[in-house]
Amino acid sequence: MPAAIVREMNFKSRIEEGMKKALKERDSIRLSIFRMLLTAIKNKEVEKIRPITDDEFYSLVKTSVKQHNESIESFKKGQRQDLVDKEERELEILKEFLPSQLTEDEIQREIDQEVEALGITNRADMGKVIKSIMGKYPGRLDGKLVSELVLKRLSFK
Repeated sequence: MPAAIVREMNFKSRIEEGMKKALKERDSIRLSIFRMLLTAIKNKEVEKIRPITDDEFYSLVKTSVKQHNESIESFKKGQRQDLVDKEERELEILKEFLPSQLTEDEIQREIDQEVEALGITNRADMGKVIKSIMGKYPGRLDGKLVSELVLKRLSFK
């Protein structure tokens, strides 16, 4: 069995096990997140006509994390603390499925290495640096943070 399919079963089975546990514990928020993830996986698999890879799974989770962060900001503006609390709880559950994120120092070291390796000297080429770094660490970086750090690094040149 190909390694990608074995890994795919791992995150799927992890979600299914989590669903069983959430059902037993009557944890409706956790259950809804697991159902949402399984639905997103199934939709992506139908779209791709094959099982999804780890990177595609992490992309689905990151998209959901981004949506939850946007919702939290909106609910804060609308002074809906009850909904903010619910979204934050869901966000914590989603983050359990993401690989460990690189620290800002680790990202900065990678940026320095890529800038030197690619011979980048101006901000016009910052997209090359960002693309290279994001490709090395799929699912482990916040694109916005990487963009800010690359811009900061190239501004001092």
